[in-house]
Amino acid sequence: MGTIYSLGDFLDMTWRRRWLIIMVILLGSILSLFIALKQTHLYHSYEVMQIEQPTVSGEMAPSTVDGSAARRFQLIEQQVMARSNLIDVIEKFNIYSDAPDLKMSEKVDLLRRSIEITSVAAVREGFGDDGTISILTIRAEMESAELAQAVAHEFADRTRALSAAQRKQQTAETLAFFERQERDILRQISELESEIEAFRTAHELTSAGGVDFKLAEVASLNESILEMDSAIIAAELARAQIDRSDRASTIARTEQEIDGRLATLTSQRDLLVQRRQALLETVQTSPEIERELANLDRQMEKLQSQYDVISTRRTEAQVGFSLEEAAQGERLITLEEAQVPDYPITASRKNRAIMGGVASVLAAFALAWLMELRNPVIRTARQMERETGVIPVVSIPTMEIKTPTDHKSGRNARAAARTG
Repeated sequence: MGTIYSLGDFLDMTWRRRWLIIMVILLGSILSLFIALKQTHLYHSYEVMQIEQPTVSGEMAPSTVDGSAARRFQLIEQQVMARSNLIDVIEKFNIYSDAPDLKMSEKVDLLRRSIEITSVAAVREGFGDDGTISILTIRAEMESAELAQAVAHEFADRTRALSAAQRKQQTAETLAFFERQERDILRQISELESEIEAFRTAHELTSAGGVDFKLAEVASLNESILEMDSAIIAAELARAQIDRSDRASTIARTEQEIDGRLATLTSQRDLLVQRRQALLETVQTSPEIERELANLDRQMEKLQSQYDVISTRRTEAQVGFSLEEAAQGERLITLEEAQVPDYPITASRKNRAIMGGVASVLAAFALAWLMELRNPVIRTARQMERETGVIPVVSIPTMEIKTPTDHKSGRNARAAARTG
């Protein structure tokens, strides 16, 4: 019973609960106005950056910066949002200075939640995703429009600086690594060349240095020895054919000349024989020497191959480093600079106060209706007929009966008023 079924019932309830409704509306409106006045407006500003590809094609000048753009900028975002970097920004712009009770860790957490870095992937080529990013957006949400613009621009500058510094550092470290490798290989090649030269000198090897060359020299020595033998035989025949009928002085002089030539030829033959013997002894031990020399040659070829590869890589690293130094590689350019926002993103105080007032009116009537439900009294003939089906014969309205005490109280009040 007591449910509102018509406009008349609603109006009756409104009149009966008018003081409750008025008090709830007043208290709710005052509270809404207070909350609206205490509200802090928030502004957001964003800066859009585009990732510009290298001016020189990667096929002509391959970059030495490894990894996809998505992974690199994920690492950069982690560095930008690091605690030390956020503290630096807070101190630079004196953020949250109006809240001295906040600890630095709380300020860092608030700033971290106020900054948003988003990226847009580039259009895929084919079915593979190479992790290329085309757009990078940095959004800052602050309590003042100027501060939002300044913070967004500051984080964009730090992102660009970190990106350029990382690329330069990576290319410089790559170049330094290959330069060290090249120096080490050249040192090893020089040491091996000295070792080979010392080996050849120790074993009396020429630049040709092989068994074939020594055997050819032995053959040449054999021919020379044969020529010496022929000359010695001819000299001995000449000595035997001396005319003994000549004078003794002539015969002695002729024998002396032939003996001198024989002695010279014999000495030369002995030297050739000794040289041949030395070569033959060397040839007998040459297989081991040849194997060791071949091992040294293989080491030299291996080092030379390594040097060729490292030299190529060092040249590529030098080109990549030059591109980064000249800012001709991949870089971030500002597509849309952060601007001072014109309006806050939060609702206005006026709208919030109006919404609070409307909510107060609804709450007041809802509370009045609940009070009616708690006290379901039949108050009119219509309600009697609707709830019970019985038509009342007579309806007696509520009457105020004043007792003698009330009349006396009224007279006392009027007398006090006249006296006052």
